[in-house]
Amino acid sequence: MAPPRSPADRFRTKVDTSGPISLVRGVLGPCHQWTGSTNAGGYGTFWAGRTVKAHRFAYERVLGPIPDGLDVDHLCRNRACVRPSHLRAVTHRENILASANHVARRARVTACPAGHAYDEANTYRAPNGTRKCRACKRDRTRALRAEQRDAQLAPVEPIRPRTTTPERTAA
Repeated sequence: MAPPRSPADRFRTKVDTSGPISLVRGVLGPCHQWTGSTNAGGYGTFWAGRTVKAHRFAYERVLGPIPDGLDVDHLCRNRACVRPSHLRAVTHRENILASANHVARRARVTACPAGHAYDEANTYRAPNGTRKCRACKRDRTRALRAEQRDAQLAPVEPIRPRTTTPERTAA
């Protein structure tokens, strides 16, 4: 009977080193595509005494332990890639903001739809956590107050209707 293979040997058999070339600027070389099983999110999974994500296993084997509180980010944006040079340890916030999801797209926006800058002086957080523009809120409040003021000063109907005079025709 053959001796059991090490996790590293089994891992290597499930990696295709001739994967696709990343389209992300600055990411060199082809992706090392995971050919083993994947989870619902598209990340490779691997049994190494317990189920681990394949990219985390690859990172730890080559670059060392993942620091506490950090995620492993795919620079190539390919979830099935396990090439260590395409992986980096980042905070969860950095990982989310590097993606293409709606949260990251909104966080990259630097001005409100009216063009006011989202800076410290002009931005506040709504109760639901979203960014809001102080200048736009001020403009909305002014318009609402003007509308309410105009409603209070409604035009008064005349007491007696004006009579119209017939046009004189030249004879």
